[in-house]
Amino acid sequence: MSGIGTALPRLEDARLLTGQGCYSDDFRLPGQAYGCVVRSPHAHARIVGIDAAAATAMPGVLAVLTGADLLADGLQPIPHAPMASSPPDIKLANIDGTPLLIVRPHVLAVETVRFVGEPVAFVVAESFGAARDAAEALHVAYDELPPLEETAVNALVGDIGGTEAGFARANHTVRLDTVIPRVTGVPMEPRAALGEYDGETGRYTLRAGVGAIVRPKRELAIILGIDPAKVRVIARDIGGNFGTRNYFFPEFALVCWAARRVGRPVKWLGDRHEAFLSDYAGRDFRIVSELALDGDGGFVGLRSGSFSNLGAYTASFVPLTKGTQLMTSLYRMPAMAQACGTLSNTQSTAPYRSAGRPEVMFVIERLIDLAARTHGFDRIALRRRNMVTAAPYTNPFGVTYDTGDYLGTFDAVLELADWHGFAARRADSASRGVRRGIGLGGYVESQSGAPVERAEVAVLGDGGGVVEIVIGTLSTGQGHATSFAQLASEWLGVAPERVRLVTDDSDRVSVGSGSHSGRSLRLAATTIRQASLGIVAKGRKLAAEALEAGEADIVFQSGRFAIEGTDRSIGLFELAAGRGPIADQAEVDSRVGSYPYGWHVCEVEVDQETGAVRIVRYTAIDDVGRAVNPLILHGQTHGGIAQGAGQALMERCVYDPQGQLLTATFMDYAIPRADDFPMFGTALSEVPSTNHPLGFRGGGEGGITPALGVIVNAVVDALADLGVTHIDMPATPERVWQAIQAAQRR
Repeated sequence: MSGIGTALPRLEDARLLTGQGCYSDDFRLPGQAYGCVVRSPHAHARIVGIDAAAATAMPGVLAVLTGADLLADGLQPIPHAPMASSPPDIKLANIDGTPLLIVRPHVLAVETVRFVGEPVAFVVAESFGAARDAAEALHVAYDELPPLEETAVNALVGDIGGTEAGFARANHTVRLDTVIPRVTGVPMEPRAALGEYDGETGRYTLRAGVGAIVRPKRELAIILGIDPAKVRVIARDIGGNFGTRNYFFPEFALVCWAARRVGRPVKWLGDRHEAFLSDYAGRDFRIVSELALDGDGGFVGLRSGSFSNLGAYTASFVPLTKGTQLMTSLYRMPAMAQACGTLSNTQSTAPYRSAGRPEVMFVIERLIDLAARTHGFDRIALRRRNMVTAAPYTNPFGVTYDTGDYLGTFDAVLELADWHGFAARRADSASRGVRRGIGLGGYVESQSGAPVERAEVAVLGDGGGVVEIVIGTLSTGQGHATSFAQLASEWLGVAPERVRLVTDDSDRVSVGSGSHSGRSLRLAATTIRQASLGIVAKGRKLAAEALEAGEADIVFQSGRFAIEGTDRSIGLFELAAGRGPIADQAEVDSRVGSYPYGWHVCEVEVDQETGAVRIVRYTAIDDVGRAVNPLILHGQTHGGIAQGAGQALMERCVYDPQGQLLTATFMDYAIPRADDFPMFGTALSEVPSTNHPLGFRGGGEGGITPALGVIVNAVVDALADLGVTHIDMPATPERVWQAIQAAQRR
């Protein structure tokens, strides 16, 4: 069997690679109409009036819906819940004691628009072309407003007294004022949605590429003002997520509402330009930090101001929260942080792969390299001296890391990366006319997410036998159909190919919150195991009856029940075929965090004449507690490194002073390609987590979390002898070249 620890190739790949997937645009219903969203061209403006006469009169137009119609029908705002939802995460409270500011959007703007691309109207017609033509004929009058200036949260957390005392006795300090640029998720599949309304039952069905099933069902019901039982959500395959699809989008409600209004299913298909404008964005921080050291290089204090651009509405404080609480990473020191989130006339930010953690890991690792170069310390020795050496360890923000061999993985990555052989590789690069640099950095993750999950497991005797798992951890490419099948194989002794996963229909899934914050495998393993043990217990009773033996004499192994000490046995599927389905279910409410960690090393070559940067070696060791499928974990790490490199070297959303997005196509927004990278050297560490009954940690975010700091450290190292001390992300050829020129002028 292929249970826990087996590098099993993904079972779902054959289906997807042979065109048998079902993505959002593949949903079609007889008689469906088509919708087009009219979006604001202004960053902040009052809607003076909407003249829909010309649009409504055009051929094929069925409806033109506006904010006035929305209010008349009683639709409610999108119920964003921006606070972190699980106790392991710290709470942010305003310094002055006032409540946090929560601003929620309607699915169509009412009275004012707050960012370019905000939905203003929804046109429904017989075809996409007719809907687009009518949308262009709609006349909306605006009165522009000054930019937003609102603070949603401004908190001060950490060991304030200890930090101030540390700075008072420090021999050395270094300061970094840096911007972590806004990025967008650019999933392979742009968003699409198909809404259906059954007039007889009053029930809505949404088919869309969502990040979960149960949560959007609940949110859609709130927006429409109906009982959740009147809503069904179906997803099927999702063409990429990275967190940006875990939040509710206006179009999900618009197609359902419009379907009721026109009496037909309504489909909306967004294009890539709309995705750039209206997908939830990630990152977008300014962080100002100071690190204090004693004369021997001991860290005696870290103080930081973390300023998050939340965008037009308060979709999420999670990146600000999670980043703040891990500001000290794997290092021992007192620390304090101001955590401030402000609103702006841009699309809202939300959790994007490893939300908040890559930002602060970048800052602490850059500070350490700055301290080493400025004050004459060895960067390896400086990290080793200040590293957390024993766990559990509670950091200055009250977060307790459960277990970890931080020093052991540090030493292992230096060996795997051949750190001591770097000088020869640098000399080889120099002989070819390029500058070579090496950088390293560590990380610790805080994974929590929605705490409740449920698994319903059934052994069915039909068709030769299958194990069906119904669970709410919707996959968006993480390989759940394989890794979850391996869990069933481990505990039920069945071949993974005989496992069927059901996650994509809210009529089957009653509880669950999708995939985010490394929760899926951790919670799935707990619930699937409990349900599997229940099935074995029930099967043992049935097997005792079938084999005419005492229940105490029945043993279960490799998918069969046998009378101990005899050759008489009956298979699990055989038992289900004769006695009916054998089923059990389990639910977990996990209020403890998971703390994966690791170390990465990167080497780059820089062309001094052009500023071009090329990654030539990348080595990573990530601790996942226990690896269910090492092959999938390595793939997750590779993808995360590539995402991190994209942000470190090329990705950035740019707005002009009027709030217009200047990077709204792939002509202007660069993302990495496969030929930008060498083959990565990745390894796994397995120190079981004491916060999980099976020792698991999440493994999907380790690749990206340290990558920003590691890559920029390498770039700066390549240019250090020219006088370059820091380069803000993205380290594009232009920025690198400018940094070189500026250093040479000094």
